[in-house]
Amino acid sequence: MQRASRLKRELSLLSSEPPPGITCWQSGSRLDDLRAQILGAADTPYEKGIFNLEIVVPERYPFEPPKIRFLTPIYHPNIDSAGRICLDVLKLPPKGAWRPSLNISTLLTSIQLLMAEPNPDDPLMADISSEYKYNKQLFLINAKEWTEKYASQ
Repeated sequence: MQRASRLKRELSLLSSEPPPGITCWQSGSRLDDLRAQILGAADTPYEKGIFNLEIVVPERYPFEPPKIRFLTPIYHPNIDSAGRICLDVLKLPPKGAWRPSLNISTLLTSIQLLMAEPNPDDPLMADISSEYKYNKQLFLINAKEWTEKYASQ
C-alpha cells in the first residue's frame, strides 16, 4: 500500500513538474511498470537524442531502488549493450548509495547527469571507457553516430 500511494504521488509530480528534459509515465495498467524519456543535453554527443528507458519498481520500493535500463542503444562507458546502468544511486548500500528518501525523479536526473558526464573510472564498458579517457575525439564521434542512428526521431 505504501508503495502504491508513493508511486501515485511521484508520478503525479513527474507529470505536473517534470525535471527539464525528462518525462515519465505509467506503461499500461500496472503501477510498477514505467517508461521514461530523457532528452540528450546540449553540448553533449547525445544532443537532440531521445532516449527511452524502462523502470521496474520492486515490491519493496522505496526501501529498494527501481530497476532502470535504457531501451534506446547508447554509446556510453557506464551503460552496457543491454541498457544496464552503472550508477551508485541505483544500488543498495554498502556498494550503492540508494536511500528511501530518493525518488524516481532524482534517479532520472542522476542518469541525465551521467549521460552528460560519464564516469570512466567505474565503467560497464571497458573499451568505451578507455576510448573516453585516451581518445575523447573518437568517443565523441562514435557517441554522436549512435545518437543519430538510434535516438533520432
